[in-house]
Amino acid sequence: MSPLLALAMLAAPACPVPAAFPPEPARAARVLVYGHRGASALRPEHALASYAKAIADGADAIEPDLVMTRDGVLVARHENEIGGTTDVAAHPEFAGRRTTKIIDGEAVTGWFTEDFTLAELKTLRAKERLPELRGTAWDGQFQVPTLDEIIAFTAAEAAARGRTIGLVPELKHSTYFRAHGLPMEEALLAVLQAHAYTRQAPVEIQSFEIGNLRALRQTLGQAHPNIRLLQLIDDPELKPGDVLAAGGALTYAQMLAPVGLREIARYADAIGPDYHAVIPFDANGCLGAPTPLVRDAHAAGLEVHVYTFRPENVFLARQFREGDSPATIPANGMVRQIRHYLRTGIDAFFTDDPAGGRRAVDAGPLSPAKR
Repeated sequence: MSPLLALAMLAAPACPVPAAFPPEPARAARVLVYGHRGASALRPEHALASYAKAIADGADAIEPDLVMTRDGVLVARHENEIGGTTDVAAHPEFAGRRTTKIIDGEAVTGWFTEDFTLAELKTLRAKERLPELRGTAWDGQFQVPTLDEIIAFTAAEAAARGRTIGLVPELKHSTYFRAHGLPMEEALLAVLQAHAYTRQAPVEIQSFEIGNLRALRQTLGQAHPNIRLLQLIDDPELKPGDVLAAGGALTYAQMLAPVGLREIARYADAIGPDYHAVIPFDANGCLGAPTPLVRDAHAAGLEVHVYTFRPENVFLARQFREGDSPATIPANGMVRQIRHYLRTGIDAFFTDDPAGGRRAVDAGPLSPAKR
């Protein structure tokens, strides 16, 4: 167990019963469940098997995080550093490619997708990012998939199941990749256009940066009504990667002020904050009171798609945990937590366990607040 996980589970005073508050309506016609990196609580993230499990468990859409290979192919990894999610360290032929790079202002050491061709990446196998929580039973079984492969797989699943399955691709470190001669936005639009499925199925392109979403909005115009844009929001004190690279001053906190939300609405359809920005935890890990963020975003014309609900104790508010082990998965802990957040009017959410997310959404109308 990592020290951070152990620290998160230290004994603390019992939480009060979460304060009841009237449920707010979502802006969206129905709340959507997004399979975060697939069903990453149950399979290694971004493997086709993880996406398959998410779809089988009822996800409305799946999320491939996108990075690029040296030969310009979009592949699914959460970061361009792949030491934590593949067995690259066990390949002596790639030992010399371990290096340190500056990514969005931070020094990162490891192996990076832009230093590998697609053929070389295909020799690697996925492994679990959080083995202390989720084990290693699936390690070594799955390849790193390309976006083309993910779209083809999703289209086949949609046809077999008779329902539309959306895609929510995230562009990772766009400014960094463009500076290395690997522009991602053009490559993404070309792949989406090349597949009949993504010319009509729901697609939501997300990014923590701003400039790429603005450019995409200008390029897409009104000609691609199936494609929406999601402005992701990081910690309040941080700056978007492109703002940081340009020496700008804009922080995510400023973006979430009412004037900042109105500016986002000029180019994006939704914001994607951490769910703690909607209902924070207090110092004891207990649920606090809702912030005005959802109401403010809706007033600006934006939907709110929060990330990321996970089923293990260590990620839950203390009210929803069972026992003291960080890795314990309470039977309905995550479902109960999501139901509480649904009362704020969120329009979609990412989850590592889409089956639990589906149960939360399908459990019926939210009860009115008790007085």
